[in-house]
Amino acid sequence: MLVKFLSLNLQNYKSHRNLEVKFGDLTKISGDNAKGKSSILESISWLFYGNDVLGSKVDPSPITYAADETMVSLLLQIDGKNLLLGRGLKKGKAQYYINEVPSKAKEFDELLSSLFEKELFMSLFNPSYFPSLHWEKQRGLLLQYVSTPIAKEVLKHLPEAQAQALGAGLKKHSLEDMEKVHKENKNKKDKAYIAAQSRTKTLKESLEANVPSVALDTLKVELSGLLKEREAIEKVTDSAGDNNNKYNQLQNRIKALLNERIRMQEEWPTLKNEQIQGECRVCKQPLKDDALSAAEADKQARMQKFKKQFDQVVIERKELEEEFAKIEYIDVSEQMEKLRALQERITPLELELTRHKNYEGVAKMVEQAEADEKETLKSLNDSIFILDSIKAFRAKEAKLQAEKVQALFTTLSVRLFDKQKNGEIKPTFEIEMDDKPYRKLSLSESIRAGLELRDVLSQQSELITPCFVDNAESITRFKEPNGQLIISRVVAGQELKVGTE
Repeated sequence: MLVKFLSLNLQNYKSHRNLEVKFGDLTKISGDNAKGKSSILESISWLFYGNDVLGSKVDPSPITYAADETMVSLLLQIDGKNLLLGRGLKKGKAQYYINEVPSKAKEFDELLSSLFEKELFMSLFNPSYFPSLHWEKQRGLLLQYVSTPIAKEVLKHLPEAQAQALGAGLKKHSLEDMEKVHKENKNKKDKAYIAAQSRTKTLKESLEANVPSVALDTLKVELSGLLKEREAIEKVTDSAGDNNNKYNQLQNRIKALLNERIRMQEEWPTLKNEQIQGECRVCKQPLKDDALSAAEADKQARMQKFKKQFDQVVIERKELEEEFAKIEYIDVSEQMEKLRALQERITPLELELTRHKNYEGVAKMVEQAEADEKETLKSLNDSIFILDSIKAFRAKEAKLQAEKVQALFTTLSVRLFDKQKNGEIKPTFEIEMDDKPYRKLSLSESIRAGLELRDVLSQQSELITPCFVDNAESITRFKEPNGQLIISRVVAGQELKVGTE
């Protein structure tokens, strides 16, 4: 887009009661101090945005005289099409005009916004405007026209291992998400690795403290022999136990039967000498002949039953005595003593065998702990490698982007990034000339730097606007910018003069 200024009319704007300025490819404004040179240029930024040439609020009211109304109108040409814009101030109320048609502030602002961005236009119109912005705005304004290097281009400049790792990750996640994932994993694995090391150390200490004192093979051979010996003795004691149990059972039964015989012998006289009473033993009624006969028969029956039971006790006792006579009690006290002595030798060996088993279990736990520790360390190192690769990627990306930007300038150098102590890249912005930052440049140097910078912005944005150079008397030479050039120069003792070429 090509923007040209054709003419400017000022009515009651600061020191200018009625001034018309015609613009050419080169417009020269000269005069002594306080003759209104800067006001001419300032009126254009006030017309567009209500600010001075550095973006600050400005009061357009007359300075040395009184007037009811202030009016600024500018006839400009945009890609060959004329546009007349006007802004006025009447009794403190703003007025706006588009091609002499009264308009609302919103319509006026929307028209300007549709033509060009405020920050861009002001940076092109006034070379001192861009450096007055906050560094983040400066950076954003310049970089919006310079594309960021694509990932594939950056990866080509990284070591193969880093390029492969990031290339695989970028298929699934963005660089920012990949960084979040691996930062979280690194923090987790940092703690997990410390815990894994501690567990491995504890298990190893436990393993070392419980090393068996006897070799497992020797232990098994010795224990096997003792167990066989114990088993042989236990067969004898188990067999003797069965025999002795039977011996004791027979002995106890015979004794019980003898006691039973004695008891029955003591009870027999009572039953034998029992007298038949003349009355019923239960109801006490006198017994008749039949009843007496029945009572006598009952006694005889009870006596017969008693004798039969007695005979059975005697027969069973004699049979058991015959069986008992065939059994001998086996004394196993010697064998039991041998078993006790054997067990005293077996017990510590079994404990040692258990110790071996526990040792093997802890050894497996140590092996697993070492594997877990190794796996945790690998995951930790993988994340550290990815994070370092991301830092390298951003550093290379920053370098490539800086090279792209730097290639746009001839005498200026631009710093877009700072490298932190931790290796991370932090955005910044600094314009330098001959290794000096812009803020330390002389007036003439800052003008030349500003002109080169605004030309780069003009070329990248494809917007050509008029450019004014204030205090031109302080600079002897400079490269003329693209577009119209407006020069303001102090000439002592001279009234305001405007000329074109």
